[in-house]
Amino acid sequence: MTRTQTPAALNLTRRLRRLRRTPAMRALVRETRLSPDMFMLPLFVCDGEGVRREVPSMPGVFNLSVDEAVKETAAAKADGVHSVILFGIPDRKDDIGSLAYDPEAPVQAAIRAIKREVAGVLVATDVCLCEYTDHGHCGIVIDEEIANDPTVDQLVRAALSHAAAGADIVAPSDMMDGRVGAIRHALDERGFENTAIMAYAAKYCSAFYGPFRDAAGSAPQFGDRRSHQMDPANAAEALREVELDIAEGADIVMVKPAITYLDVIARVKDAFDFPTAAYHVSGEYAMLKAAARNGWIDEPRAMLETLTAIRRAGADIIITYYAREAARAIA
Repeated sequence: MTRTQTPAALNLTRRLRRLRRTPAMRALVRETRLSPDMFMLPLFVCDGEGVRREVPSMPGVFNLSVDEAVKETAAAKADGVHSVILFGIPDRKDDIGSLAYDPEAPVQAAIRAIKREVAGVLVATDVCLCEYTDHGHCGIVIDEEIANDPTVDQLVRAALSHAAAGADIVAPSDMMDGRVGAIRHALDERGFENTAIMAYAAKYCSAFYGPFRDAAGSAPQFGDRRSHQMDPANAAEALREVELDIAEGADIVMVKPAITYLDVIARVKDAFDFPTAAYHVSGEYAMLKAAARNGWIDEPRAMLETLTAIRRAGADIIITYYAREAARAIA
């Protein structure tokens, strides 16, 4: 446009800015919306009573005893968040992760307490061995390798113990081959056909899990998890993983992490149109917290922009440590 030309002279009838003029107008035409009921709040449950111990690398996130986990769940429900996912922090560990299926372990005790005391909340549980093994790996180590099938046997035992305690959803996060089918078969055979499976279907070997391992004390004592978690360079492989988990009986599939894998979330949703979760992981959360503490970003805006991006990519469920804050922000 030259200086002498006006919009009228160019017959500019399409002014896209009309729909951005006011908050009410922007809200009216908004394409992607967040709702508190799509958030799932992760909780780290430990032994003891009255324990509320902040995780140093995750401001605002705590290791909670069962009684405190109940209080946190009730507070989340009051904020509009109606689902939690539990991770266990046992007081002792061994080489096979036996406390993962102990009926008196923190997760099992928390399931029962939450179900008893906080009506209407959906309880999911992480099913993995990394929080329970003294070596920090996700499975049984034989000859310095993670043995797939013996690990699956242990995961089945853990999932059954969670279902028996009253879990609505079990979420295997280990990335062993065949574990979804084995868990589904075992649940159905023992009368837990209504217990859903949310499979960590595309879980990448990511650098963004560090603060979680701080919270759960689950850092590997040797090696890494590249032999079973996915290579960050691969996207087509994620579709194969998701397809297998759906075929084995998964009710919900998950992509983890979220922000660095938005393309994978979108491809999974487009390919399968299946209930899809995304985990906004500890490192993604901690980065926002650190930048906000340094005054580098507006945390509430950055939080909502991040969660909106995950939703826009196709996630139906967002697992996030920001669940309560986000719910209050959009109320």
